[in-house]
Amino acid sequence: MESVTVHDIPDGAQFVDVREADEYADGHAAGAINIPLSELMGRYQELDFDQPAYIICLSGGRSTRACQFLEQNGLDVINVKDGTLAWREANLPMETGSGD
Repeated sequence: MESVTVHDIPDGAQFVDVREADEYADGHAAGAINIPLSELMGRYQELDFDQPAYIICLSGGRSTRACQFLEQNGLDVINVKDGTLAWREANLPMETGSGD
């Protein structure tokens, strides 16, 4: 599985945060949509299979598991190393709320 740093996510990328909804609402990387890992098996087909998906969580554990599942189901995925913790530390744009 490919991994990148928070600085390597291209503008306009399909960007998925797999943390739970309350964690996501408290603060997430700007532009990331939320599909919690606990819901991924039932919702992964919402993703665009024609482009890679960049997967982020808090520190990299859940995103690694999500990437393994998504790869097994035919999606091109890239794990975001060190997750939202690294995103915050790099002072990259954050958003709050559910995104609905």
